[in-house]
Amino acid sequence: MNNQTPEAVAREACTAAGLTDPDLVPIKVSENATYRLPQSRVVVRIAKAGQRAAAERELLIADWLRRNDVPAVEPADIPATFIMVDDRPVTFWKELPPHRGGTPAEIATALRRLRALNPPQFLSEIDPFVRLEQRIHAAITLLAEDRQWLLQHLDDLRDAWSHRTPGLPWGPVHGDAWEGNVVTTEDGTTLFLDLERTSIGPPEWDLTSTAIKHSSFGWITAEQYTEFVAAYAYDVTEWAGFVLLRDIREMRMTCMAAQAAAQEPARLDQARLRVDSLRGRRGPRPWRGWAAIP
Repeated sequence: MNNQTPEAVAREACTAAGLTDPDLVPIKVSENATYRLPQSRVVVRIAKAGQRAAAERELLIADWLRRNDVPAVEPADIPATFIMVDDRPVTFWKELPPHRGGTPAEIATALRRLRALNPPQFLSEIDPFVRLEQRIHAAITLLAEDRQWLLQHLDDLRDAWSHRTPGLPWGPVHGDAWEGNVVTTEDGTTLFLDLERTSIGPPEWDLTSTAIKHSSFGWITAEQYTEFVAAYAYDVTEWAGFVLLRDIREMRMTCMAAQAAAQEPARLDQARLRVDSLRGRRGPRPWRGWAAIP
């Protein structure tokens, strides 16, 4: 088992890959840590232990998207884009040019382009509940009664998923399509980042991410959501299965915050607010106060 810090893992991997930049600038250090090498214009991504297959698949997905002319983050132009440091998978990516988060309309257009592709054989079927049970058990700063409720809610959602309402034909989905993972460069190119959750699944899964920004949290305006619907030519909120996907998405966001609060006590209020919202203690949607977890 590797007990090195993410930075130490990154430096060891860079040395093995022949990258000798003196600077290693953190982009985000969380479950998956990312750093940039300013001189090489390379981004280093360190995945969790035990995620070798997922990290290798992410490189395959990036290459598949490139071959199909769907803009996305690309592997770095170096001989080795994948290295193991003990049990930690490390991948190397091209640094993006200056960019901003995608608008709802830009995200919708990118998702339409992705949906049109024929999925490759290495894409697996979506798992909406991946790691949720582990996140709940790790949420030790929540009340035991709230954790028990979350576990029961998870069971209920799993049962509902197994009896879900049919919708659009399944195809490639990004899996986590929000403005942090679908970005637009200064030249107007919209591209996908963070391909870890790319799978075969219902297109409505990706659409729900933007829909709840309006209906559940009020993060985008009605006008922005209308632009999203027009760009995709489909309104997921009018589909009979939307409520289930909405509930699963909200559950994922809540479990992430709850686990984060166990590691950083300053996030406990946000985690409790989300649990209270799901449990009906915050009134009807849209709920106020939900904030992004950095």
